[in-house]
Amino acid sequence: MQVTATTTDTRCDSLVATPQHSSRTGNNPIGLLSIAEEAMGEFLSKAKGTAVDWVQIPGMKPGPDSVGTVAISHSCNGVAARACSLVSLEPTEIMEILKDRQSWFRDCRKLEVFAKFPAGNGGILELIYMQVYAPTTLAPARDFWTLRYTSSLEDGSLVVCERSMSGSGAGPNPSTASQFVRAKMLPSGYLIRPCEGGGSIIHIVDHLDLEAWSVPEVLQPLYKSSKLVAQKMTVAALHHIRQIAQETSGDVTHTLGKQPAVLRAFRQKLSRGFNDAINGFNDDGWSLMQIDGAEDLIISVNSAKNLSTISNSTAALSLPGGILCVKAAMLLQNVSPSLMVRFLREHRSEWADFSVDAYAAASLRGDSFALPGLSPSQFSGNQTTMSLGITAENEILEIIQLEGHALSQEEASVMWRNIHLLQICNGVDDNAGEACSELVFSPIDEMFPDDAPILSSGFRILELDSKTCDRQDMLAAKRMMNLASNLEVRSSDATGCTASSSDSRSVLIIAFQFLFESHLQGNVVTMARQYARNVISSVQRVAMAITPSGLHGRPKSTSGSPEALTLARWICQSYSFHLGDQLLKSNYHGGDSVLKQLWHHQDAILCCSLKLHPVFIFANQAGLDMLETTLVALQDVSLDKIFDEAGRKALCNVVPQVMQQGFALVPAGIGMSTMGRHVSFEQAIAWKVLTEENTVHCLAFAFINWSFV
Repeated sequence: MQVTATTTDTRCDSLVATPQHSSRTGNNPIGLLSIAEEAMGEFLSKAKGTAVDWVQIPGMKPGPDSVGTVAISHSCNGVAARACSLVSLEPTEIMEILKDRQSWFRDCRKLEVFAKFPAGNGGILELIYMQVYAPTTLAPARDFWTLRYTSSLEDGSLVVCERSMSGSGAGPNPSTASQFVRAKMLPSGYLIRPCEGGGSIIHIVDHLDLEAWSVPEVLQPLYKSSKLVAQKMTVAALHHIRQIAQETSGDVTHTLGKQPAVLRAFRQKLSRGFNDAINGFNDDGWSLMQIDGAEDLIISVNSAKNLSTISNSTAALSLPGGILCVKAAMLLQNVSPSLMVRFLREHRSEWADFSVDAYAAASLRGDSFALPGLSPSQFSGNQTTMSLGITAENEILEIIQLEGHALSQEEASVMWRNIHLLQICNGVDDNAGEACSELVFSPIDEMFPDDAPILSSGFRILELDSKTCDRQDMLAAKRMMNLASNLEVRSSDATGCTASSSDSRSVLIIAFQFLFESHLQGNVVTMARQYARNVISSVQRVAMAITPSGLHGRPKSTSGSPEALTLARWICQSYSFHLGDQLLKSNYHGGDSVLKQLWHHQDAILCCSLKLHPVFIFANQAGLDMLETTLVALQDVSLDKIFDEAGRKALCNVVPQVMQQGFALVPAGIGMSTMGRHVSFEQAIAWKVLTEENTVHCLAFAFINWSFV
């Protein structure tokens, strides 16, 4: 669905397709100049005028450290961002930096000047083909076929403007372009004005149509987000120029004897490697190996990629097997992306596996090394962080040292030496109004050579627009959302914005890469799959801990939805009917009192569907604590997953007994939480939950005196 323009200026729309008149075709330099001059007029009207309705970025706080004046489009065709800043560099130098888009636009995979023509007025016309990485695993990447015009104005200002040319198949190598969706660049560019006494004033406009209709509905807010364009392109360009200006003036100190350009190159390699892993382009040698539907894991393999292409090393790292990548996407509800990334950075031991880190580090060094689980190892708990500096855009570059030791004398060798990770972290400034947060890392040699190979892994969290609850867009079923809205709990630092009125959603992308030897490929696949599952479980646990509507708190004091209250009443009435006793020992007087008491019941009470593979549809507070999950994630937990082998065998007898006599008593046993922790219980009671029409709605379980083993 396209955004309807409300501005009275309609020239943006008219330039999406190239006019077909023969004097203005892409094969005629005179026609190109005519198109370019018209595009320049459009760009200047956006940069200095009101051709677009501009508003300040939500959440961005102005101040002395602000990069400049930044605005995003309020309502126009596509997504747009505009920025203005004063920089202590000369216009020509700034122009060359900005035209080298790959040096500062991290999402730019390729930029090729397909043809160049003199404009006759001292300017230059260029036909550009550009590929842009997809931010997630859920939609294809974009490419652009554009005309770029470089010229100067009478007042000495330099102008670089750019806009799309028509034709979805235009550009070099159409076969490669088939992996991309052709997006459009509406008149955009840079206006660079010299200042008296030195320096320049820069005006930047980025205006794109990313074809949001072509991606899954849940992702469309990303492709309609001017805020994301501002962060990834407009503000990134300003930050890069300011960083270069600081380095030129000598304001940047050298860390570990490294030149600023070397540290910039490491940031680029980490980011580019992570983007390559997420996108997995065929022309890079990636091929899909398998998709694990149960966990939505994507596993791909690359036997052709040379790590020298990542590190620009003259000495390529020998890869006897290849690179394996496991990646996944998950939706987060009411979780701050910046807070989540800060937690992942500061509490690595909460989600990472030291033995997996050790394997990745050893394999990147080219050492012979056993897979995790085959060699005993342990993280000592000592972690040292060495900062390599914070860039103008508040991106942190650092080296993490993890101190480990072997559990046997035989393993106390060089292979168990300390692990070093090179890591970047960005998007964690709450005052910057950023729409993307990342934590990307790679094992690195402790000597930290300039040409060290990089194999990126990490996390990316992209903010989806906050909006009023639309239960069709949420992962949980309608019943679960009604229950979640009823039983919503607030943490002590909640701001008062609750899920029943407005939901903040974001999408989390994880990708982990591992080197492997050919004869160990199957083992590495197994290790990588299990590691990704564990990380996802850990992230879910973290999300529960930091969400304003997490597990800790009290139920909302509202009458709630009839559906939730009805289910609570059915659970209690059915228990009394089948067992001749009251589930709730205290008297209740209707309303939402039943639901509140059920929610706070000391026993873990859970309900599961009557399907071939039953999944849970409700749990009270104790039940969620026992399973270590949330109401939203509960529907992804099946009944058989919470029992061990003996418990599953016993379950085969329990369910038929419940269906026959209405209830069954389950002896003491051991279960398992979604985090993999064992749970013991003294007894469990199972019973049929009947509706008012006396039909079976679901099965209920009460786990009595449960505890973690």
